[in-house]
Amino acid sequence: MLVSGGSLWRSCLPRVHCAAESTTEDGKGDCCEYGSSQYYVLCGLGGVLSCGTTHTGIVPLDLVKCRIQVDPGKYKNIVTGFRVTLNEEGPQGLFKGWAPTLIGYSLQGCFKFGFYELFKAVYCGMLDEEKAYLWRTGIYLAASASAEFFADIALCPMEAVKVRIQTQPGFASTLRDAMPIMYKEEGLYSFYKGLLPLWMRQIPYTMMKFTSFEKTVEFLYRSVVSKPRTECSKTEQLVITFAAGYIAGVFCAVVSHPADTIVSKLNQDKGSTAMEVAKKLGMIGVWKGLVPRIIMIGTLTAAQWFIYDGFKVWMRLPRPPPPEMPESLKIKLKDKELSSK
Repeated sequence: MLVSGGSLWRSCLPRVHCAAESTTEDGKGDCCEYGSSQYYVLCGLGGVLSCGTTHTGIVPLDLVKCRIQVDPGKYKNIVTGFRVTLNEEGPQGLFKGWAPTLIGYSLQGCFKFGFYELFKAVYCGMLDEEKAYLWRTGIYLAASASAEFFADIALCPMEAVKVRIQTQPGFASTLRDAMPIMYKEEGLYSFYKGLLPLWMRQIPYTMMKFTSFEKTVEFLYRSVVSKPRTECSKTEQLVITFAAGYIAGVFCAVVSHPADTIVSKLNQDKGSTAMEVAKKLGMIGVWKGLVPRIIMIGTLTAAQWFIYDGFKVWMRLPRPPPPEMPESLKIKLKDKELSSK
C-alpha cells in the first residue's frame, strides 16, 4: 500500500516532471523510488532533523513566550521576559526544558513529515489525474491534518513536561526529575490532558504550514522566478524553499496562537480543563505573546523547510517539482473556451 500510494501521487501531480528529476546535478540517480517504504522512512528522518534541531535551538525564546502567556503581569513583553529570567535564574535558566523539547519535537517531526508524504500519496491515489490537480489544495490540507493527528500523540507527553519545567516556579528543572513527579500527581492523564488543545493548536498550524508552503512555492516559481524549477540549481531551489517557509510560518503563528496560549496555561495549572483556561484568559488573554511567537514560528518554519529540503537534496531523495496542469485538462479547457465563443 505504501508503494502504491506513493506511485499514484507521483503519477497524479508531478508526472510530467519525473524524468527530469530522476538524476541530480552531479549526474547521480535518486537513492530510492518515490513512494517506496525507504522513501517514507527517510522523509521521517528528515523530519526528525528538521523539527528536533530547530525547536531545541529556540528554547530560550519559547521559554519567554510561554512565561508571557501564563504570567503576563510579570513577563510583560519579550524584552522584559528575557531580563527577568536572566536576573532570577542566570543564563542557564533560558535553556530549561531543552531535553523534552528535543525528544518531543524529534518524534513529532518524524510523524509530521513522514506521514504527510504518505497521506498525500494515499489521498491522491483516490482521485484521477485531473481531479488530483484541481483538488490539490484539499489534498494538502487533508494530508497535513492526518499527519499531525498522529504527530501530536507522540509530542504531547514531552510538551506537558516542557511547559511545567519552564513555567511553574519551584518545579523540577530536568526531564528525569519532572516525569516521576507529574506521574505521581495525576498519572498518565498528566501527560495527555493537553492533547485536545494541542490538536486544536497544531492541526490548524500544520494545515497552514504545509498548504501555504506548497501554494507559495507554486506562486514563486510561476510568478517570481524567471525559469522552471528543473532549470534552477539546488542552491536556488533551497533559497526559494526558505522564503516560502518563512511566509508560511507567519500565517501559522497567527492561526494557532490562541490554542498555543491555552496549552501553555493548561499545563501550568494542575487540575484545570481547556474550557476553564479559555474562559479565564478571555479574548484578549489568548493573544498574549503573539509577537515573539510570530518571530519564533516564522524563523522556525523557514528553517524547518530548509533543513528538510536540504536533507532530501543531500540524501538524493526524489523531489518532484510543483504540479502543473495535466495535458488532458488543458485540452478540455481549450475546447470549452472555443465552444463558448
